[in-house]
Amino acid sequence: MRIAVFSTRSYDQEFLEAANASQEAGGHEIVFLEARLTEVTASLANGVPAICAFVNDQLSAPVLRALAEGGTRLIALRSAGFNHVDLAAAEALGITVTRVPAYSPYAVAEHAVGLMLALDRKIHRAYTRVREGNFALDGLLGFDLHGRTAGIVGTGKIGVVAARILNGFGCKLLAYDPYPNAECEALGVEYVELDRLFAESDIITIHCPLTPDTHHLINGRALAQMKPGVMLINTSRGALVDTVAVVEALKTGHIGSLGLDVYEEEEALFFRDLSAQVIQDDVFSRLLTFPNVLITGHQAFFTREAMEHIAETTLTSVTEFERGVPCATEVTAKQVQG
Repeated sequence: MRIAVFSTRSYDQEFLEAANASQEAGGHEIVFLEARLTEVTASLANGVPAICAFVNDQLSAPVLRALAEGGTRLIALRSAGFNHVDLAAAEALGITVTRVPAYSPYAVAEHAVGLMLALDRKIHRAYTRVREGNFALDGLLGFDLHGRTAGIVGTGKIGVVAARILNGFGCKLLAYDPYPNAECEALGVEYVELDRLFAESDIITIHCPLTPDTHHLINGRALAQMKPGVMLINTSRGALVDTVAVVEALKTGHIGSLGLDVYEEEEALFFRDLSAQVIQDDVFSRLLTFPNVLITGHQAFFTREAMEHIAETTLTSVTEFERGVPCATEVTAKQVQG
């Protein structure tokens, strides 16, 4: 089947071509496009039955209509999240949507804990100092993770791995999830309401999906409930966090440190080299001024193992669709509502 891959980077092409060469994936004709999918660029997929999209591609109703008019029947997301897809519109237009539900929970959980360690021990600041010949320890004082209370918001596949790692550090673990996970409970994780998790946690790490109910889950009210000096980590979806409220909490010192791999307005920034340009996003620019903030550009997923699995799963979904068999990775509006 012919596939148009939007928002292509060199690593996307490398791993998709490798997966496509395997017998399991099934020899598709892949067209790689650097352009991000929008209503304007949707015409690039005219005559192509399948497109492959990433997290910052636009898949609103108007874009889906343009794709359908051009002959697209399948949207294969190379991501787990699908909050950027109008699933009801896709269904009405007869477009099947698939995703990669679990590419590597280890990659994201390990990155989240990496942010914790870097912020706690000021590793990012120490690296810069030492390169400048400054070996003073002033301002680099951290704390032991052992014995600290870590709150995990969302205990799906990624949250469970984060719980295992933090349990290994000797943290006391609190969690919030409407559906408690037996594996977490076996680790000694205590499930509590969000208010208590916010109030008692020294570290809060977010591993839940973005839905209308979780949009700006971390807002001014939630931040006010947290301990002064709390460490906040988000490697899930940017809009889970009200960035303006977080900036205010950083200015007052209520947030002790912040680690982000995602940002609610990241589509205008991430996955591109903007080093020679002036960043126009004033809120993001303000975040960069804080010495206790560490931001990575949506790279938590970015390990070799994860990229291999993403490519293989994406192309397997295309093969299943082409053969007319049920796609194990299909996502529908009914499934989400149910």
